[in-house]
Amino acid sequence: MKFKELGRTGEKLPVIGIGTWKLGSERQKEIDGIRYSISNDAAFVDTAEMYGTEELVGEAIKGSKTFVATKVSPHNFHKDDVIKACNSSLMRLGVKQIDLYQLHWPNKSIPIAETMAAMEQLVEEGKIRYIGVSNFDVKELEEAQEALKSNDIVSNQIEYSILVRSPENGLSKYMADNHITLIAYSPLARGAIFAKRYAPISAMLSEIGEKYGISASQVALAWLVSKPNVVAIPKASNPEHAKQNVESGSINLSEEDLAKIDSFLPDGP
Repeated sequence: MKFKELGRTGEKLPVIGIGTWKLGSERQKEIDGIRYSISNDAAFVDTAEMYGTEELVGEAIKGSKTFVATKVSPHNFHKDDVIKACNSSLMRLGVKQIDLYQLHWPNKSIPIAETMAAMEQLVEEGKIRYIGVSNFDVKELEEAQEALKSNDIVSNQIEYSILVRSPENGLSKYMADNHITLIAYSPLARGAIFAKRYAPISAMLSEIGEKYGISASQVALAWLVSKPNVVAIPKASNPEHAKQNVESGSINLSEEDLAKIDSFLPDGP
């Protein structure tokens, strides 16, 4: 497994973490998948109060040393609500401290300064370690950083995959230039890379994978985390999926193959 620094924190994250959106239908298999990942160097799990998976994650990580990220929902961005939401997440996760606490989506109806004051208070109280955001554009990132007095925005979690390339329109460069880690969610486009309309892309990924003895999904993940400041959080619904995901974090694709994948610029899933 390769590792990358989270922002400018000195903290090293595995390039492949664990996404937990829409987990819960096969609880034990999903817990086993998370635990497999953790025990195989992918000890970075992401959840959110909105997902309803914090308790599942808490059960899966119990007794392990895992970097835990979760998110506060936009309707809870008033200062007192941020504090309450964090306390509730701590209880559901069964941890004393959240490693990365993220604003789930921008909320222009609540002043970002008020929200960030709450986030910094949580850092001071030791309830969270680092502050991140999710689904923020460049302007929103700038406003969020300006609202902080003593801390940095260390990450922005956004959708990014071979099919969703919008971060490449200036956002990913801005983040790299400002040492903000890009946490890519839905890195396999929720399975759309295998949809009939994208047959040429899945065929290309499969063809590249044959050279390395890996799957098309692993090629797609390896391509994504080859980007300098990108880590990915694919969902692991069972140990078999988790194994494939984890292995992707050690794959080195050739420059030629990376360029070939880069050349595909679809409209989106």
